Amino acid sequence: MSVIQGARERARREVTAAIKDEARRQLATEGAAKLSLRAVARELGMVSSALYRYFPSRDDLLTALIIDAYDAVGEAAEHALAGAGAAPVARWTAVCRAVRGWALEHPHEYALIYGSPVPGYAAPQATTASAARVGLALIGVVEDAYPAGVSPAPAAPSLPHEVLDDAEELRKTLDVRLPAPVLAEIAAAWAELFGLVSFEVFGQFNRVIEARDAFFARAATRLAQNVGLAVGGE
Repeated sequence: MSVIQGARERARREVTAAIKDEARRQLATEGAAKLSLRAVARELGMVSSALYRYFPSRDDLLTALIIDAYDAVGEAAEHALAGAGAAPVARWTAVCRAVRGWALEHPHEYALIYGSPVPGYAAPQATTASAARVGLALIGVVEDAYPAGVSPAPAAPSLPHEVLDDAEELRKTLDVRLPAPVLAEIAAAWAELFGLVSFEVFGQFNRVIEARDAFFARAATRLAQNVGLAVGGE
């Protein structure tokens, strides 16, 4: 790469970052449904036609922000997992705490990916890999907790065959060694985790649960037990 090409690439990265930063500010003040490329351009002192060279449409900008948000919460979960030691329940709860911590620090970005759908926007396939990072971290905790051929016993004694069929398809897609019933329990725990976080971020716990740190810690441990981690001990 020539010096000129390198300078152009650096300039493009800087402008792209500035556009995203202003868009995130608008998410906080106006909400995702009102995100406007023209408004972003105006605040940055750009003409709209110049901004369109970076993001051809509002949906392209939303997709970039969504991927960034998924990657940020996924990175937080993976970083927490890497520093959590070997105890399975401690590793699981570390991931859960990291998700909650990121969400409380970035409520508007959390709302973008786990709040109400943006009218007129459909997330493309490009968001899938980033969206899966937290779930894969949780699956990895359970996989690592049990040697090959030994699986945790989920709390539910049986599951509807339709659910097992879905879980089996997911198992094949993700290429994990856990059996379908366990994977179904992890999917339920993943959904419950984000339900807990969403209730806190969006204010549903106000005047209901005040000891939220302790409440979340107990709930995260219960989710670990639901996927069978208590069988392996902490």
